[in-house]
Amino acid sequence: MSYTLVFTEQYTRRARRFLQRHPDLKQQYLKTLQLLEANPHHPSLRLHRLGGKLADLHSVSINVSYRITLELLISEHEIIPVNVGDHDGVY
Repeated sequence: MSYTLVFTEQYTRRARRFLQRHPDLKQQYLKTLQLLEANPHHPSLRLHRLGGKLADLHSVSINVSYRITLELLISEHEIIPVNVGDHDGVY
């Protein structure tokens, strides 16, 4: 079962800034998005639900230092990325 990534204008701006600051992560970032679309439960993504004020969101890992927070709508098979950045920046 594949999912559809739905990019908001706000996320697109954040992702563009992230990639401008970290051009070396572009391939890892794109690979993460492709894997997320194909199988968000793939072990390498380390998908997990967040808590506290971000309890409605999930997070996946680009690498050890960088994350993408997202809204995962399983019933509609949609994934809406919310933010991308380092651990402290997205949480």
